[in-house]
Amino acid sequence: MTGKPRLFGSDYSVYVRIARLVLLEKGVDHEVMPVDVFTPGGPPAWYRDHHPFSKIPAFEHGAFRLFETSAITRYVDDAFDGPALQPSDARRRAVMNQIIGLLDAYAYRTLVWDIYVERVSKPRDGKPSDEARIAAAIPVAETCLATLSRLKSPGPWLLGDTLTLADLHAAPIFAYFLKAPEAAPLMKAQPELVGWWGRIGARPSFLATEPTS
Repeated sequence: MTGKPRLFGSDYSVYVRIARLVLLEKGVDHEVMPVDVFTPGGPPAWYRDHHPFSKIPAFEHGAFRLFETSAITRYVDDAFDGPALQPSDARRRAVMNQIIGLLDAYAYRTLVWDIYVERVSKPRDGKPSDEARIAAAIPVAETCLATLSRLKSPGPWLLGDTLTLADLHAAPIFAYFLKAPEAAPLMKAQPELVGWWGRIGARPSFLATEPTS
């Protein structure tokens, strides 16, 4: 497979940013092809060939196509040179996958949609916050953060001394969540995550993928 990989999506997307972080950490030269799922009528018809459900991101490397962020990031780590972003040890890799699963199944919806969107994004657009939704999200957020802290290995990163896909999956979710005032007291209870955030938030790849929209 030849040619520069192409990633389809928009920079506001948590999951597009995850894929971009992995590409940058691996040092993979790539193109970002703009696709906005929130345009009236949705993405253009041709995009269905890349993602049958019209979500973002999608990925193309020559004639090889993928959708679903975890599939894209694992492929990029396996297919390209650069630092390994997945542990070779079976148990540590399983914990990494467990963290990514937790983020997808519980943290993303709670931290981004139920807290950030309701508290920050909607008021910015002149819409009222759903206070009941925010209140219901707080105990779920507490469980997410406490579980991440418990699963975190000693060291600078979630799996210890080496940056992995788990860190890059979590970072864009936290970037939105931490803009909400509810985040500060929840994070204060998890000092390990506060330290981790300070490190991941200063990564050149993270700074380079800051949304512009």
